Amino acid sequence: PQKTSFHRSQTLGYKNGYAFSRLPTVGIGRERLYVNQLSQAELDELSNQRPTLTYGQAKRAPPSGFVPAHVAFDKKILKFDAYFQEDVPLSAAEHYRIRQVGIYYYLEDDSMSVMEPVVQNSGLPQGKLIRRHRVPKNDRGDHYHWKDLNRGMNITMYGRTYRIVDCDPFTQVFLESQGIELNPPEKMVFDPYTELHRTPTRKYITPSDFDKLRQFLTYDKQVLRFYAMWDDTDSMFGENRPFIIHYYLADDTVEVLEVYKQNDGRDPFPILIKRQRLPKTFVDKKKTFPSCVLEISDQEVLEWYTAKDFAVGKSTTLLGRTFFIYDCDEFTRNFFRDKFGITDFQPVEIKKKPLEEVPQVIPPYNGFGVLEDSLQNCFSLLPKPPRKDVIKMLENEHKVLRYQAALESPNPEDRKRRFILSYFLSNDTISIYEPPVRNSGIIGGKFLSKTRVAKPGCTAENATYYGPSDLAIGSTIEVFGHRFVITDADEYVLNYMESNAESFPVATLQSLRDHFRPRQVVKETANSDFPTLGTSKRELDELIAQVQEELKLHKDLNNTNIREAFLQYDQDGSGTLDKAKFLALCDNLSVPTNVFLVNKLIDLCSCGEDKINYRDFLRAFPS
Repeated sequence: PQKTSFHRSQTLGYKNGYAFSRLPTVGIGRERLYVNQLSQAELDELSNQRPTLTYGQAKRAPPSGFVPAHVAFDKKILKFDAYFQEDVPLSAAEHYRIRQVGIYYYLEDDSMSVMEPVVQNSGLPQGKLIRRHRVPKNDRGDHYHWKDLNRGMNITMYGRTYRIVDCDPFTQVFLESQGIELNPPEKMVFDPYTELHRTPTRKYITPSDFDKLRQFLTYDKQVLRFYAMWDDTDSMFGENRPFIIHYYLADDTVEVLEVYKQNDGRDPFPILIKRQRLPKTFVDKKKTFPSCVLEISDQEVLEWYTAKDFAVGKSTTLLGRTFFIYDCDEFTRNFFRDKFGITDFQPVEIKKKPLEEVPQVIPPYNGFGVLEDSLQNCFSLLPKPPRKDVIKMLENEHKVLRYQAALESPNPEDRKRRFILSYFLSNDTISIYEPPVRNSGIIGGKFLSKTRVAKPGCTAENATYYGPSDLAIGSTIEVFGHRFVITDADEYVLNYMESNAESFPVATLQSLRDHFRPRQVVKETANSDFPTLGTSKRELDELIAQVQEELKLHKDLNNTNIREAFLQYDQDGSGTLDKAKFLALCDNLSVPTNVFLVNKLIDLCSCGEDKINYRDFLRAFPS
């Protein structure tokens, strides 16, 4: 705790401009160092020595100058030639590999490095195998020294054993000067696989009488041109494609070019087969021999393609593709005429194979959406909406034919249900509405929205829809599995069909006339009764107007339900009801019959004692 100074003593000093070193006398904390002082034994020895009186002290030679190792051994390297054996487990051609290396020992800092000469296209990571550093010798922390290296010995570095076979002359002189006895040098071992491929194969070539130089000089720049067609229609999306075959007389090579047309939709690759000699017959051709991939030499080929193998009107197979030659140019004709004596060069007319018409199969209608709209998905990826008859829509706008229909069902509860079927003349659609009936247990309302109803048994290609001609009184229509029987219709239906009698069948029009004939008789009878009752039609209209003003105070009345209920009770469509049934129906519909004006209107609509013409009564309840 008493120490206050913890710096180290200065050991560098300057004298007369020169730097010199001095030994420290005190350590950290100003403690005196006895390491650099003379021991007691040395002091006793000096005290016992007596100086020579006769000759004096012997003069010693001045010490030689100190040269550090990085200066003395700068750029001095020991080089040893070595090799190591590497296993090759996944190869049938070789089981091991010999790799030659050079071991370098740097004397200045005792570091080592291992270098392998780079061989081009060897496929091995070569060059510096071990970087320059001090290589550990064992697990005790020792490192390799130049005294551990010699010829004819094995040295292991990082799990790999190197065999040293020789060294360079400088290394040999240095080791012998240091008193090391060198082993005799050994021969360098070479890789057997590399030596096998390095040895040239002996070829016995018999001189040929055919002079290729003469062929080149004679036929240089002379090319035979053939026009061919490749029929690829058997494959998917294949077609007949035109090509041009060039045969070069100078070196018997063949080239195949593609013929492109404007907007043919193909990428412009000009060459199908590059200029090369094409084999015609192999020596022993196997089915698995990849002739289009490997380089083919004269040893594998028995016969090559020549000029006589190409002729107009014949097929030629080049690298697996069959080309039909249908014509050639004028130079080719003259060459074949002079060389082979062929005179028939009639061009072959190429006829395009007609495309097979695939019948378009329309899937069955699934019931979703409009049939014409769903059918457009079978004709185009981007379906367009079906065209509408705008003239028909404008002429028949707001024209609706209304019918009353009963549901044909084995269930007796469904047989009592009544529906209002509306046929829209503007777009030939049908909607069905069921008037709600109290305490019937059936929720009324919209039964079918506006849609075109197809007749049963029709197909998607020949779809026929229900029209006004099919809606006769007593006829049955099938709407998506439900059968309806037409029981009644509006008078507007009869008037419309009579005004357009040429557009409708006689049977449909006659059924409506027969149905409305009893009503007309009742109307005539009712009109004939007005004078006897002392009431004119004008007085009836005035009374109906007064009743309408009176009923405006009763806002809970639903005129639509009242009209639909009276129409439903009139099953025979006569336009009259029994007085008791009429009054009971008014009570169910909350019609205020106790009002004087309403009671007077009921009296005026009476036909006799027990019948009431409810049609005139319903005029007071406009829809």
